[in-house]
Amino acid sequence: MASVSGDKKDSELKLYSYWWSTCSFRVRIALNLKGLKYEYKAVNLLKGEQYSPEFTKLNPIGYVPVLVDGDLVLSDSFAILLYLEEKYPHYHPLLPQDLHKKSINFQAANIVSSSIQPFQNLATLKYIKENVSPDEQQQLAFSKHHTEKGFVALERLLKDYAGRFATGDEVFLADLFLAPQIHLAIKTFKVDMTQFPVLSRLNGAYNEIPAFQDAMPEKQPDTPLTSAS
Repeated sequence: MASVSGDKKDSELKLYSYWWSTCSFRVRIALNLKGLKYEYKAVNLLKGEQYSPEFTKLNPIGYVPVLVDGDLVLSDSFAILLYLEEKYPHYHPLLPQDLHKKSINFQAANIVSSSIQPFQNLATLKYIKENVSPDEQQQLAFSKHHTEKGFVALERLLKDYAGRFATGDEVFLADLFLAPQIHLAIKTFKVDMTQFPVLSRLNGAYNEIPAFQDAMPEKQPDTPLTSAS
C-alpha cells in the first residue's frame, strides 16, 4: 500500500498516478521493488483531471505518471525509472551490469513505450473516436493490432535471453515494462497469449512477485472496482 514514510530517503516522494495507466503501473512496480514508500496522488483521466491547471503545472502535456521528490518534478515513466535507479542504485538495481543484457533491457522497454503503449492510451483512442470512427470495437481492434505486432517483436527478441524473467533470472527494467502491457493485453484487448509462449511464461512469473502484485491496477486506491482479483 502506498503511504508516506518518515524515512529521509523517501519521505518526500509523491506519485501522481491513474489506476489503469500502464505507465503509472511500471513506476509503481519500481517503487515497490526498491522499497520506497510514497504518497499516492490519484489523477482521474476519465474526468479530465490531467488537464486541470494544478496538474499541468506539474506536467504541461497532461500525462501520468508524475513523480515529485522534494523540489524535483519529473514526468515520463522512462525518465522516472532511470532517476530512481540513479538515486537508489543499491535498492534492487533495475539494470544489469552486463552491457549486452542492459542493452536488451533498453530495447525491450522501448518496444513497449514507443511501439505499443502510444497506440492504446486514452488520448489516442479519444482522437480516433472523434475523428475516425465512433465504433469502440474498431478502436479496440486498432490497439490490439499494435499490441500483437509489438508482442511478436518482443517474443523474437527475448527468446534467446529470457530465463525466469525477461533477460535472465533477475527482475530488471524490461520486466517493469512487460508486466503492465501483458496485463492490459489480456484484460482489455483479450489477446490470445498462447501465440506468445515466452511472454506468457514471464507473466506467470510476475504474478508470483508481491512487488508486481501490489502495483496491480485493481489494488490501487483509485480503482473503481468493488473488489480486487
